[in-house]
Amino acid sequence: MAKDEVKLLGYWASPLALRVEWALKIKGIQYEYIDEDLMNKSPMLLQYNPVHKKIPVLSLVIIEYIDETWKENPIFSEDPYEKAQARFWAKFADDKCQPSILNAFLNQGEELENAVKETGFADAAIGWIPFWTGMTEEIICVNLVDEENMPLLRAWFEDVLNVEILKERLPPRDKTLAHCKMFRESLLSTAAAATAST
Repeated sequence: MAKDEVKLLGYWASPLALRVEWALKIKGIQYEYIDEDLMNKSPMLLQYNPVHKKIPVLSLVIIEYIDETWKENPIFSEDPYEKAQARFWAKFADDKCQPSILNAFLNQGEELENAVKETGFADAAIGWIPFWTGMTEEIICVNLVDEENMPLLRAWFEDVLNVEILKERLPPRDKTLAHCKMFRESLLSTAAAATAST
């Protein structure tokens, strides 16, 4: 595939699209970024993802594909053990860290307290998690990853957000924060209405 044929269908506030974009940047691959309107999905998105109709569903698989297709600036180690370790931690982040942060984002009261404890699992993650964790912490007014209990992870959060190649593609913080607040309020309202009607 020629470099000028690479298209990334994303959404400005999606961490999953962001990590694919980071991989393309790290590899030095020229690409066209197409920002989707998720309320009015493009024919291209529906054509290439007819089942889930989301952007991008298999982002870890996409990153591996990018790394295997373009050999310059490898993302994965050539050592099979180190590559397996990287895959394990990426999957761990998706299976453990992401759901626990989302759980905290979507809850209030006692359920929020339980979700905060669960977030302590986030002792290894990938680059987008610190940014969205910070948003969640500000919105729910609770430290999910605090300096006293998780100093190394907190330090890593700060370090990873200062990596220039990652930092330059983060969405605008104020805009993302406003978007996340509105999204959370909408989800909580829907959940409350569903509970009231049962």
